[in-house]
Amino acid sequence: MGTEELSTAFENTRGQLRSYILRITASIADTDDIVQDTYLKAHEKLDTFRGESSLKTWFFAIASNLAKDNLRARRRWTEDVGDICKEAAINDKQFFSEAMNIRMTSAQGHFEIKEHITFCFTCISKSLPLEQQLCLFLKEVYEFKVAEIATILDTTEAMVKYYLHTGRTKMIQIFDGKCALINKEGTCHQCSELNGIFNPKQKLQEELVKIDMVREADKGDKEHLFDLRTKIVQSIDPFESPAAELQLHHLEYDRTVMEKYFEKVV
Repeated sequence: MGTEELSTAFENTRGQLRSYILRITASIADTDDIVQDTYLKAHEKLDTFRGESSLKTWFFAIASNLAKDNLRARRRWTEDVGDICKEAAINDKQFFSEAMNIRMTSAQGHFEIKEHITFCFTCISKSLPLEQQLCLFLKEVYEFKVAEIATILDTTEAMVKYYLHTGRTKMIQIFDGKCALINKEGTCHQCSELNGIFNPKQKLQEELVKIDMVREADKGDKEHLFDLRTKIVQSIDPFESPAAELQLHHLEYDRTVMEKYFEKVV
C-alpha cells in the first residue's frame, strides 16, 4: 500500500474519527491534535499494516490509543455534570452573551432539542470508566462489530461484551434519574429551558414532535429508548450539523467548568 492510498482512506474516515475523538475528549483542540497525530502515526507505521483488519479499524485503533493516553491523566466527569454546569452558567453572563451571539450570527447556531440530546449523551458518557465509554461509542454510535472493537482496544471479545453491558446499564440508570425523555415524563428541564432561551417564539411541542423518542416513549422500555437515543447521536455530526457551533461552544464551556470543579474538590 502506498501513501496516496493511505491518505485517501484516511480522508474518507476523518469525519467519523474526528467526531469520535471529540465525543470522548470533549475538547476541540485535543481532537484536532489526536486526529493529526493518528495520520502521522499511520503514515509512519504503514509498513506494519498487514491487512488483518480494515484501514478504518486500524485508524480507530491508533486514535483510541492516543485518546487513552490523553484521557488517563484526566478525571472522569461526575454523573451530575449537567447540574454542575447549569449552576455555573446561570451566573455567567459572558457564556450566554457568546452563545446568543452565535445563535444570531452563525449558520451553525441553531438550537434543536435532538442536538442537545447528543450533547447530553457525550457529557454523561464521560462519567463512565474509560473502557466502557470507548466501547459504547464504538458499538452503539459507530457500529463496529464486537470483534473489531476487541482489535481496536487490544482486548478480548468477552471483555468488550462486559464493557458494553456495564456501560449501557449505567447510562440507562443515569438517564432514568435525570432525563425525562427516558423516564417518559416529557422533555428534560435543561432541554426545555435552553429551547426557551434560544427559540423564544417556538412552541416546545413543535420541536418535540420531531423526535422519535418522544413519540415512542409510551411504547418502549428503557433499553429501547436508549437505542433511540443512540440513533439520534448516529445521525448528527457534531462538527457539521446546523447547531454545531452553538453546541461546541457549550461543550467547551462544560469542559472548562468541570476542570475548575475538580480543582476545587481536590
